[in-house]
Amino acid sequence: MQGKRILHVVGGMNLGGAETWLMHVLRSLSGAGVQTDFLVHTDKPCVYDAEIRSLGGQIWPCLTPVRPLIYAWHLQKILRRGHYDVIHSHVHHFSGLILNVADWLGVPLRIAHSHNDTSSLDTKVPAARRAYLQLMKHWIKEHATAGLAVSQQSAAALFGAHWVMSPRWRILYCGINLEPFHARLDRKSIRAELGLPANAFVIGHVGRFDAQKNHAFLINIFAALARLEKNARLLLVGAGPLQEGAERQAEALKVRDKIIFAGLRRDVPGLMRGAMDLFLFPSLHEGLPLVLMEAQAAGLPCVISDTLPTETDAVPELITRLSLRASAEDWAGEISRMHEFGSVPAPEKSLAAVEKSPFNIRSSVAALKEVYGLA
Repeated sequence: MQGKRILHVVGGMNLGGAETWLMHVLRSLSGAGVQTDFLVHTDKPCVYDAEIRSLGGQIWPCLTPVRPLIYAWHLQKILRRGHYDVIHSHVHHFSGLILNVADWLGVPLRIAHSHNDTSSLDTKVPAARRAYLQLMKHWIKEHATAGLAVSQQSAAALFGAHWVMSPRWRILYCGINLEPFHARLDRKSIRAELGLPANAFVIGHVGRFDAQKNHAFLINIFAALARLEKNARLLLVGAGPLQEGAERQAEALKVRDKIIFAGLRRDVPGLMRGAMDLFLFPSLHEGLPLVLMEAQAAGLPCVISDTLPTETDAVPELITRLSLRASAEDWAGEISRMHEFGSVPAPEKSLAAVEKSPFNIRSSVAALKEVYGLA
């Protein structure tokens, strides 16, 4: 439908999995006469802002989510100004307030999108927070015309244990762009740029430095592995508030010289294919991490926590699940055994499996167009 106007609600358009997926969506819709804008909860510049504007998108800061009445006032002004046909909210429970306001203003298509499985956290919050979560879930139930989730676990976290009983709620897998995984690359030069020895056994991780990603345990695993594998190195891609603590921990464990803190990077597929030998992902909880899809597209063996949904297994032969109750030494021992005795499918076979999966960006965008009524 030409002229359809869509507003996405996100924290900010930086290099996260959901945000990168939304950029693929924006690029695919930019030539279809669709106006795609973003409401963000920050006034700081974000990585994708310039490209969004170059493709004709507006960015609307709405800075007071902790003050809901003021936030609702600013939100209704943005909605009135934009005359949106679709509001697509990606901010988990807070989507309840957003869709309430959008319903009041008559926005026809109101979507709550669950990108995370927060169920283990939601049961441990204080009573006041628990009341807030229940109110937001109630408002989502009352005011959403559709609900999307990246996995069954993330659907249950936001829409309730019996979400499958309602036709409004459905799974929509976010996808990844697979073109970079076909590109030629020089593994030796990529490692040299990062200061990695050519013969190093490189453990890779991509993720924001926050509690969910469990970097403290990850670094403990690597310290134990470094005692078993003298040429082991750890490549950490990402940034975040807990990075300084992670660097201090590495110093205390005397492995700082074997860890590369690479910061935010836009060449993750190249780093996976050119620098990493194994992908380590001991998250406490996840919805469905796209970076794990990328690791499988790169043909990397992946050692992950058993909290992650099984829907992540696009290439099951690459996936090894371990319990977070196991020790760092247990994880390190398994990684060392995999290094010595493990075998994985040829990279081209793994890439072909991901291309045929619903995590291919083409499949993902086609499914979302159907939700928007653009198919």
